[in-house]
Amino acid sequence: MRRLLIALLCSLLLLPMAGLAAPPGADRILIFTRTAKFHHDSIPVAVATLRQLSTEAGLRADHSEDPRDFRADTLARYRAVVFANTTGDVLDATQQAAMEQFIRNGGGFMGVHAAADTEYDWPWYGELVGAWFHKHPEGLQDTLVQPERDGKASGVAWPIRDELYNYRRNPRGMVQVIATVDESRYDGGTMGADHPIAWCRPFDGGRSWYTGLGHDAAVYADPNVRAQLRRGLRYAAGHAPAC
Repeated sequence: MRRLLIALLCSLLLLPMAGLAAPPGADRILIFTRTAKFHHDSIPVAVATLRQLSTEAGLRADHSEDPRDFRADTLARYRAVVFANTTGDVLDATQQAAMEQFIRNGGGFMGVHAAADTEYDWPWYGELVGAWFHKHPEGLQDTLVQPERDGKASGVAWPIRDELYNYRRNPRGMVQVIATVDESRYDGGTMGADHPIAWCRPFDGGRSWYTGLGHDAAVYADPNVRAQLRRGLRYAAGHAPAC
């Protein structure tokens, strides 16, 4: 009997210790790729890249195109939600409310490329992503991406060939711009000398990060783009205090 009591006591003492030990990679993100308008052929490559970068960052990534995942109990599993080339109206009013509450509870959002071509009738989302898509030049364009810090160019500009969005507004002043593109190097830009292409900010209790790059599948192999996405994942997941 005494041995039984000792064994039982030991097992009880070990229970709270087990509860405190979080399993490796317990942090999760949800990659959401539902499209109601244009469907990008690069989505599978985007998902595979985001999965790989998430693993490198110590995150587990789930992929979904099911809007029913946007409910409080499901979203509570995640630190961040990534809208990767979503388009059109992808969530109903109840699902939108769940997403808003997720951010207000401290969750993170990361938007890739056509995330800005999504949910035009949801004003809160427009503020979350920072700026909605307006139009883009035909085809892929060659230009330079200029990293930026504290409102000034920082580091060496790097080349990119991708579909380059013009936005309905310049988000500068409402967000922290982290990169711009040089319109003087291609035709069809409408935003002038200041054309933000990636930005971030704290938003409504949570975090928001966006890049306009990611139309063409080939860009996901670019080490500069991958570094940018890695940075976004870390910030959206709350692993980096600044974006």
